[in-house]
Amino acid sequence: MNNQIKLQDIKGVGDKLANKILRELGGEEELNKIVENMELEKISSIEGISQRKAVEILNQLLGNPKQDFLKSERAFQLYSEIIEKILSYANTNYSKNRILLLSPIKDKQKIENHIDFVMKAKEKVSNLPIKELKGLMKNIHEPVEVKANYDPSKVIIVENEEDNSYLTELGLNKYYPILTASDSPRLAEEIRSYELIFYVYSEGFLDFGDLNNLIMLNKDSPKEEIVPEIILNYFNGNRELFNEVCKIRKILNLNTTLDDINPILDDINILEKENIDIEEIVDEVKSWGDERLKNEIKNIDLEGDEVLDLLNHEMPSKLEDIFDEILSKSSEMIYEKTSINFDPFLKKYPLEIDEEEIQRVKNEIESKRENNLYDMKIEAAKHLALIKKEVEEEVLEIIKFDLEFALGSFAYEYDLHAPTLSDEIKLKGIIHLNLALNHDDKIQKVDYELTKDENVALLTGANSGGKTTLLETVSQISIMTQMGLPVCGEDVEMIILDELYHFSKKRSLDAGAFESFLNVFMPIVTTKSQKLVLLDELEGITELEAAVKIISSFIEMIEKTNSFGIIVTHMAKELMNYTNVRVDGIEAKGLDENYELIVDRTPKMHYLARSTPELILKRIYENSDSTLKEVYGEILKKFE
Repeated sequence: MNNQIKLQDIKGVGDKLANKILRELGGEEELNKIVENMELEKISSIEGISQRKAVEILNQLLGNPKQDFLKSERAFQLYSEIIEKILSYANTNYSKNRILLLSPIKDKQKIENHIDFVMKAKEKVSNLPIKELKGLMKNIHEPVEVKANYDPSKVIIVENEEDNSYLTELGLNKYYPILTASDSPRLAEEIRSYELIFYVYSEGFLDFGDLNNLIMLNKDSPKEEIVPEIILNYFNGNRELFNEVCKIRKILNLNTTLDDINPILDDINILEKENIDIEEIVDEVKSWGDERLKNEIKNIDLEGDEVLDLLNHEMPSKLEDIFDEILSKSSEMIYEKTSINFDPFLKKYPLEIDEEEIQRVKNEIESKRENNLYDMKIEAAKHLALIKKEVEEEVLEIIKFDLEFALGSFAYEYDLHAPTLSDEIKLKGIIHLNLALNHDDKIQKVDYELTKDENVALLTGANSGGKTTLLETVSQISIMTQMGLPVCGEDVEMIILDELYHFSKKRSLDAGAFESFLNVFMPIVTTKSQKLVLLDELEGITELEAAVKIISSFIEMIEKTNSFGIIVTHMAKELMNYTNVRVDGIEAKGLDENYELIVDRTPKMHYLARSTPELILKRIYENSDSTLKEVYGEILKKFE
């Protein structure tokens, strides 16, 4: 943080708001960290501070007060439009905040370093699949903390209240209920209904008999080993993010551990969904067994003694053999389908299912599955916990890459080029940002310059000929250069300035407004700062004669300094009577077949161009209906 600037000294802050900011952020030391990391969102989240105000505060604390450079409303508007264009390429809050903090500065080394950074980003982006990356980058954010899923089918048993409090402080009660053995005299009965029991012991004196769904864990085990869902839920909850980052890293040819995540989570998810429907399998086998018994029994010839056995409710040996064979085959079929060896049938026709045996097996299967699943989760959680920090660093690297990607994409799509820092203004092949993405052949790039010897120029010429556009383009190039950005020009030399003034067209002002204008306008020449002053048709500030005297005086004062100025005007002839200034012109040569102006938009140096309003009138005349056409025709006759 800039040690020379205190929070309360920033314009619009003061002691009360400064104290509130420090209180909300946690003190001076925390504020310094926020400034260093450019965490704009932490300041803008404070009630009563807009994003624009947060940008101003952070810029001041960083030593980048753009208001010292942008000295007029239009200059600030042009700066804001540049920021908005760059923001359209940003995807993450990280890059958006840093773009919002881009400000015109005067440090030559910092400017050149940042231009170099953006040009390298442009070169990098030019070799990447931009469209694909744009789609992926839009989903990038910091990993989110995932809310715990409470599962009442499992339980944690502890020996005493102290252990219960310890696990509760770790947040494990958000996942499973925690029971204290000393508080539950009928503990053995209470826990029978749980699918899985975690005995988290300190001493290990509790005896649970031969429970096959019991898992013993030391209280000092990492919490992820007691409840692996802590780490698994985090990775599942951020799985889509990690997949997107993995794809981006591969496009950028960066190493990644993110490929490890999906196979681990998939194996667990498959086992979680795996379910053996014992009842369905047993019913299928029963149907087969009943049909087989029916057919076999039809073919039995019983002798007298065997019939008497049946009457005495005893099963003849022939029937016994058939039942034994079919029940044995049934057990084999069930084993093939379940990998569990059990016999669920009673020797009756039709076969009768032993429901108690079915429930016993179901419990055994569920306990075995839960134990296997838990073992798998533990191993997965251990591995994922080891790579968690590396994974987060990989995500952060891509989040930070978004700034490079945004600036590089902006520079690439607008075909920006690095300016040379000079002591004069020499512009070749420049174009307004609003026209740079329009590939119409009719759009013309422009050359223009101001030198030490000719530091002020009057710009004259055709209405709609591009004078205002040229003025705004010069402003854009000046602002972007000092923001450390390449510019919309093929070969640009630009001077580092202290101040930029850009006054757009003004309508006639009343006496009060005229006085206010002079109070803003004339002090410009009284300071020693090096500035660029761009004035667009200010003749409407007062009556013509007074306007000529005011502007000519202003020109003479600017000419004597090391500042620069361009004045768009239709009263160049009148001004030339009062001052010796360079006059440049943009002149229309006529109208094309579509009645559009034919204009060479590069100004001719030392040339007074006509405004040619008759050409505009002629264009309107040709595009008007009969009634208006007659009116415009009469007006045009006066220009002949």
